Amino acid sequence: MNTQMKTDNIKPAERISQVKEYYFSKKLREIAEMNAHGADIISLGVGGPDRPPHAEVIDTLCKEARLDNAHGYQPYVGIPELRKAFAEWYRKYYNATLDPNTEIQPLIGSKEGILHTTLAFVNPGDGVLVPNPGYPTYTSVSRLADAHIFQYDLTEENNWEPDFDALEQLPLEQIKLMWTNYPNMPTGHRASLTLFKKLVEFGRKHNIVIVNDNPYSFILNDNPLSILSIDGAKDIAIEMNSLSKSHNMAGWRIAMIASNPQFIQWILRVKSNVDSGQFRPMMMAAAKALQCDKSWYDHINATYQRRRTIAEQIMHTLGCTFDPSQAGLFLWGKIPTNSTDAETLSEKILHNARVFITPGHIFGSNGNRYLRISLCCPEQKMQEALSRIQNMNH
Repeated sequence: MNTQMKTDNIKPAERISQVKEYYFSKKLREIAEMNAHGADIISLGVGGPDRPPHAEVIDTLCKEARLDNAHGYQPYVGIPELRKAFAEWYRKYYNATLDPNTEIQPLIGSKEGILHTTLAFVNPGDGVLVPNPGYPTYTSVSRLADAHIFQYDLTEENNWEPDFDALEQLPLEQIKLMWTNYPNMPTGHRASLTLFKKLVEFGRKHNIVIVNDNPYSFILNDNPLSILSIDGAKDIAIEMNSLSKSHNMAGWRIAMIASNPQFIQWILRVKSNVDSGQFRPMMMAAAKALQCDKSWYDHINATYQRRRTIAEQIMHTLGCTFDPSQAGLFLWGKIPTNSTDAETLSEKILHNARVFITPGHIFGSNGNRYLRISLCCPEQKMQEALSRIQNMNH
């Protein structure tokens, strides 16, 4: 009996043709295959923290998980303890006031938040402003929603900030949503209150919802900022934040979105039909994490600063230039003029030095001549990566 599946007559939804498998999903599979053949690749690619959360966070998780009543379904809006902890965190570090009952929605990671927000505000054919370079998920989710994507340029010459004069030339009456991300990934450019004020004014002028994705503001950055600290920002702006980077909790999938009560309700309508409430012990542990004092951030940043020094040496060895004021989990560097493009250089490093460094083209065409080094790798491994690259160049 022939049991082989025949799918010739089955076609996927048209939206599938609009997106590709996530770059890192494919690349890490390739690297795993190389390692299986003994290559021993050092990966400086993905921004996944390699250190654990605060010990008290883990203790809280274990304690709460042992309770008999901890394992049932949880509210879609999260537990009050977590919402209150997020609100206090924003008050203490961002000088932003949020009502924990109506203006904060916990998320199972920011990626889900990107989808929920897009589906809540964007009809098929509506315009979405996406940064170039920028996080690829802004583009892929917009495509899945059948949105019309308008890329806006971020360039080194303009300090990796939007050119508002150029934005004014777009058919803004078609555009519903604008994605921003400061401190910026991949460029590491830090936010300023002046920039946030301009974004809020632009959104209000054109009835465009501004969504700032803000997971990197505590990494190598002494002055965390939120767009929601701007007067009147909640009328037009949304902010997402996450414990993945700031508290070494990437695999926990703990994030949040904040705005005015109406926006939050619309997003909740989508979320409550797509996913569920998180595991209560994880939410209790996340609330504990949000109570960490400044010494916690100083501790993780001391580690990242040591790694950053090595990353800068790698950039210098490759002949790349970079802005030393960058914040966040990465170092973004411009490749030398005699290099063809970042992807070619990245592949050369991968196969000749057995080190994976992310090529900037995956973040958009404005990243074609840039490399991104992740700081999520132990110092010893980063030193070895530096040595391999130095030997490659000799």
